[in-house]
Amino acid sequence: MDTIISISDLRKSYGLKKVIKNLSLEIQSGQVIGYIGPNGAGKSTTVRLLCGLDSDYEGDIFVKGINVKEDPIAVKRLIGYIPEVSELYDTLTPVEYLHLVGQLQGMTIEQIDKRIDRLLILFELGGDRYNRLDTFSKGMRQKVLIISGLMHDPEIIFMDEPMAGLDANSVILVKEVISKLAEAGKTVFYCSHIMDVVEKISDRIILIDNGNIIADGSYASLKAEHSGSLESIFAKVTGDTDHESKANYFIQAMKG
Repeated sequence: MDTIISISDLRKSYGLKKVIKNLSLEIQSGQVIGYIGPNGAGKSTTVRLLCGLDSDYEGDIFVKGINVKEDPIAVKRLIGYIPEVSELYDTLTPVEYLHLVGQLQGMTIEQIDKRIDRLLILFELGGDRYNRLDTFSKGMRQKVLIISGLMHDPEIIFMDEPMAGLDANSVILVKEVISKLAEAGKTVFYCSHIMDVVEKISDRIILIDNGNIIADGSYASLKAEHSGSLESIFAKVTGDTDHESKANYFIQAMKG
């Protein structure tokens, strides 16, 4: 497999706070990467830098041989990005919004119309296609965001908590879609706190904490080294294993 994403000595700070510290990483095409870590570990920041949404960093990032800092627009043509927060144009309908996204990605009107129709039906939004987005629930908005990140058939997909607000059946659907994308040779970079999903869909799991990579490998290799579920491995390698005592403290704190 060819290297499709290359990160070398990446450093990112917000003021005096160092969020990413000397991060180096290579990702091969066709991999599903589960990128996990505690809150504030640097996950979303990494994704934003990879997507060319922030050029204020040190080090090098190449996506399919393109230097992200030098040509972020070229990178954005190759990728799909699904963030956690569905910041949409509320006065538009899903059809209007997806037409805008499709045209920005260089799709033909015929392609856009066909894919909008098929994907809205797939995600059970066909009957809401002409309703304004400000009438949609969080889960419905997230479905529109997922469609917008995938409809142009990108080579590389970045997902930052894409399941936020989705119902159980939609979560199952998105997991299956990710598996099929990988089978089709797409590269998926998936950030999430939902460990069981990461465990099931990822062929490589990268754990970041305090701006540094502290574990990297398949679930099988991580399990062989640390034993237990991904959730227990996560707790162990991040040094946060006293959840039971914290829960007991909570119960005691609520008394009286």
